[in-house]
Amino acid sequence: MPSFDTVSEANLVEVKNANDQANKEISTRFDFKGSDARIELKERDLTAYADSEFQLSQVRDVLTAKLVKRNVDTRFLDIGKIEKIGGDKVKQVIKIKNGIEAEAAKKIVRIVKDSKMKVQASIQGDAVRITGAKRDDLQAAMAMLRKEVADLPLEFNNFRD
Repeated sequence: MPSFDTVSEANLVEVKNANDQANKEISTRFDFKGSDARIELKERDLTAYADSEFQLSQVRDVLTAKLVKRNVDTRFLDIGKIEKIGGDKVKQVIKIKNGIEAEAAKKIVRIVKDSKMKVQASIQGDAVRITGAKRDDLQAAMAMLRKEVADLPLEFNNFRD
């Protein structure tokens, strides 16, 4: 029975590369000379540091530009609140989302069922598996999900024939 998995995972290698490029650009930019502006990556958390809120927004802009250049969707980023860390210095934690949350998975299953296509959807942890009798039905389901679910960066993998 042909099937595929619908997932939402950021490419962490590209995130690391974009982080390195952003730090390199920040260290060479004139408007950041003498400041403590930087971005640190730990597991799935990026932490942006700067001397003021304006500089922090500039650091975030540099990071998002580098992520977009490396084809990492910015919808993976969950931007936290700005925190003061002494003096004028500020930091902001940016979490990288992984997997499809339960509510979004239920929404995807509902969309597939309401479409009246000859495919079935089932939640498999943080992914949604879609099975069908024909490959064409699965490809139509992929196209429909790309169109219907615009708020999540979806990827389709583990395609079995």
